[in-house]
Amino acid sequence: MLEYEEAILERLDPVVKEWFVSRFNGFTPPQKSSIINILNCNSVLVASPTGSGKTLSAFLAIINNLVRFARDNTLEDKVYCIYISPLRSLNNDIAKNLKVPLEELGRMHDAIKKIRIGIRTGDTTQQERAKMLRKPPHILITTPESIAIILCAPKFRELLRDVRWIIVDEIHELCSSKRGVHLSLSLERLENLANNKIVRIGLSATIHPLDEVAKYLVGYDNNKERSCYIVDTRFVKPMMLKTISPVSDLIHTSSERVNKRLYKLLKNIIENNTTTLIFTNTRSGTERVVYHLSKMNIVDADQLAAHHSSLSRDNRLDVENRLKEGKMRAVVTSTSLELGIDIGSIDVVAQIGSPKSIARCLQRVGRSGHSIDRESRGYLIALERDDLVEDVVICMNAMKGRIDKIYIPKNALDVLAQHIVGMAVEQRWKVSEAYSLIKRSYCYKDLSIDELRRVIKYLSGGYGLNEHKVYGKIWYDEANDEFGKRGYMARVIYATNIGTIPDEVSIKVYTANNKWVGNIEEEFLERLSKGDIFVLGGKTYQFVSAKGFKAVVKDAEGKKPTIPNWFSEMLPLSFDLGEAIGKIRGDIFKMLNDGYKENDIISLLVTEAYLDTNAAKALISYIKTEADFLKMLNVDAFPDNYNIVVENYIDEEKKQNIIFHAVFGRRVNDALARAYAEVAKRISKRNVIINVSDHAFMITITDGKLEPLEIINGVNQYNIRELLLSAIRYTEMVKRRFRHCASRSLMILRNYKGHEVTVARQQTNAEILIKLCEQLDRFPVLEETYREVMEDLMDINTAISILKDIEEKRRRFVILQKFDLPSPFSHDLIVAGYSDIVLMHDKKELLEVLHEMVISRIKNRDEDN
Repeated sequence: MLEYEEAILERLDPVVKEWFVSRFNGFTPPQKSSIINILNCNSVLVASPTGSGKTLSAFLAIINNLVRFARDNTLEDKVYCIYISPLRSLNNDIAKNLKVPLEELGRMHDAIKKIRIGIRTGDTTQQERAKMLRKPPHILITTPESIAIILCAPKFRELLRDVRWIIVDEIHELCSSKRGVHLSLSLERLENLANNKIVRIGLSATIHPLDEVAKYLVGYDNNKERSCYIVDTRFVKPMMLKTISPVSDLIHTSSERVNKRLYKLLKNIIENNTTTLIFTNTRSGTERVVYHLSKMNIVDADQLAAHHSSLSRDNRLDVENRLKEGKMRAVVTSTSLELGIDIGSIDVVAQIGSPKSIARCLQRVGRSGHSIDRESRGYLIALERDDLVEDVVICMNAMKGRIDKIYIPKNALDVLAQHIVGMAVEQRWKVSEAYSLIKRSYCYKDLSIDELRRVIKYLSGGYGLNEHKVYGKIWYDEANDEFGKRGYMARVIYATNIGTIPDEVSIKVYTANNKWVGNIEEEFLERLSKGDIFVLGGKTYQFVSAKGFKAVVKDAEGKKPTIPNWFSEMLPLSFDLGEAIGKIRGDIFKMLNDGYKENDIISLLVTEAYLDTNAAKALISYIKTEADFLKMLNVDAFPDNYNIVVENYIDEEKKQNIIFHAVFGRRVNDALARAYAEVAKRISKRNVIINVSDHAFMITITDGKLEPLEIINGVNQYNIRELLLSAIRYTEMVKRRFRHCASRSLMILRNYKGHEVTVARQQTNAEILIKLCEQLDRFPVLEETYREVMEDLMDINTAISILKDIEEKRRRFVILQKFDLPSPFSHDLIVAGYSDIVLMHDKKELLEVLHEMVISRIKNRDEDN
C-alpha cells in the first residue's frame, strides 16, 4: 500500500502535506483507499470501525482543496462541502474536531484562516442564520431536516449551487428509517440545483450489504446506478468478543444468585479497566444497573453514571464530557452512546442481554479501543436462555466478519408528499421532470407514475377534503401536466412542518367508571388490541378502547398479562441473525441425536464459538431439554431453519395455545402471527390473543378446539397481505400511524401560522380524517399508513418469502400433538408477561416450575418405556 500513501502525499498541497506528516505516522487502511478516490472526484462509501480515522478519510481531500483555494486566493463566499449526520451532538463534535486541524494549518499559512465552518440545525438562531448569509461557511454541518429547509430558503439555496462534496455520517442509522428516505430526496434535489456533479461520501462503522448502501448513497441517473467506490475496512481493527454467563444453570439458580454473580462479573470488569461502557437494551434496565453498581461502591459516585434519551440534554452532555476527559470509570447506557459521538478512550464494553443484531453488537463493542492499533474488547452477558443463544451466534458471526442485512424503506408516499411541496416552492415543475428527479433516489427507483399522480392529486385538493380543512398546498394544471406552489403560505407551511420524526405523548389510562389509573407511552398503546392484558401500577388491566389520548381499561385481577410493559422499548432481532440461530440450534440438535457426548459439545463450543464454559453448559442444557421433550412426544424433528415446530398446548385454564417456533425476529413474527390469528378468528368466531417474541409467536383461543393445520392452511404467500391488512385495519396501531403519516404529508399540520398544533388536536383531526379517507379510492396517505405498518414496523415481504419457502418445500411445519405442557423453547415466551406483576425472583420460580414439570414428565415417560 506504500504506492497509495506516496500517491496521496504527492497530491496534497505542500502545507497540508507538511501538517499531516508532522501529526501522523501514515495513513490508516480506510484513508489509503478513500482519500485518493475523493481527490479524483469519485463518490465513496467508507465502512470502517470507530477509531480508524474514518472522519479524516472523508475530510482530508476536502480540506486540501479548500487550503489550495485559500492560498491561491480563489476561495469564494459559498458552501463547498455539506456534512450531514443524524445527531446534533455529533455535529457539534465534528465542528470541534475540524477546527483543530484548520487552526493548526492556519498557523502555518495565514490565508488558511479564511476557511469557515458553520453549524445549521433547528437550534441555530435567526441571528446566526443571517450571519451565514453574509459570510457563508465553506463547510456546512447540518441534519437531514435542515438541509431540506435550506433547499427552499430563497437566498441561502443560491449559496449551494457550487457544492462539491456531501458527507453522510452514520449512514447506517439514517438509511434504515424514513429520515433516510427524506434525505435521499434532498440529495437529489441538491444535485438538481448544483452546477456540477457532487461527490458523495458515506461513512459507517458497521453496515451490510455495502453495495446496497452505496446505491442508496449515490442514487441513479436514467435508471442506471451512479458509480461509487466501496472502501471495506470493517474488520481492520483487532477484536476480542466473548459470550459469558454468570452461572452454568440459568433455570435452577436463584435470581439472587444470578444477580449477585452478574454484578460480581461487572465489578471485575470495571476494576480491571480504566473505563468501562455498559450497554443494556432498555432505559429501565440502565437505571437498574446503575442503582445496583452504586450500592456496591466499586468506584467513586461521580465516576459512575447513566446515559439515555430520557435524561436531560445537560445531564447527557456532562457525562459525555467527563468520559472524554477520562474522569469516568463506568457509564451505563441503553442506545444513546452507540453512535459516533467522541467519548474518548473506552477500554472495554459489556453488553447485558442480547444486542439483537450483529451490526449493533459491532457498533457498540467498537466504541472500545479508540485507535486503529488498539483491540476492541467486548463481553456479551446472557441472563436468559434465548438471549444466550442469540449472544453465542452474534459472537460467532461477528468474529467471522458476517453482518446482518440492513433494511431500507422504499416508496414512502408521505415523505414524497412533503418533498413535492418543497419542490413546488422552489419552482414550477412538469410532472415528467419531477418524476425523473424523484426516481434518481434509491428509495423511489420503483415508484410508479400512478403513485406520484395520486400524491399530486391529494396535494392539489383533488380528493375534496377542503371542508375538513385539508387545503391544497400546490396547484396542478392538468392540460399542461404541471404543478407549482399554491399561495404565499406554502413556503411557511413546508419550512415549519418539515421532518419525519413524529410527536409522541403519554396516554392517560382510565377505568370504565372514569377512574384514572396511570399513564402509558403512545408506542405501547399502539401495540394493544382489544382484550390484551397489561400491568399498570402493579395491577392487571384489560384493554377496552382508546380515543385521542385516553385509553379505557377494565380490571383483570388474576389474569396473565399478554404484553409486558417494556415490549415497546425492546430492539427487534434481525432476520439474518434469526436464521443463524436456527442453524446453530439445528447443528447442536443433530450432534445430540448423533450420540455426541455433552462434554465434547461443550468443549467444541468453548473452542470454536467464543463463549465461556458456563455459557456453553447452559446452552447445551437448554437444547437437550427441548430434544428430550420432543423425543417424549415421539417427534424426531426439531426447530431449526427448515422445521417450524408448532405446539398445540392446552393450559390449566383450558385455553388453546398454538405456538409457532420461528426464529425470524419480531418484525416477521408479528406479521405472521396476525395473519394466522385472523384466520383463527374467522374460523372460531372468537377473539384471539397473540403473543410475539423474536423466537416464536403464540395464538391463544379461549376454550379453543381448533386444529392447527386448519389455521396453517388458511395462510399462503398470496393472501397474507389481505389477511394482515384485515387484522390491522381498525387497530390503535393504524390510527396512531395514520396521524404520523398525515403529519409527514402535511395533511395534519404540526405548526400553523406560527402556532404549534397540540398533539391531542392532531390526533383528534386524524381520527376524523381516517374515517373519511377509508371511503376514498386508494388515498395515498392511508395507503402509506398500511405500507408503513406492514413493511417498516412489521416485515410482510420476508413473511411472504417464508411462506413461499414452505409452499416450495424449502421449509416445513412440524405439528405436535395436543399436550398439557409447553416445550422448554416456549417457556420464556409464556412467562414474559409475568415480569410486570412478579419479582424477578418469582419469574425465575415460574420458569423453574415449568422446567421441572417437563423434566418430571420426561422421566416418567422414560421409566414407563
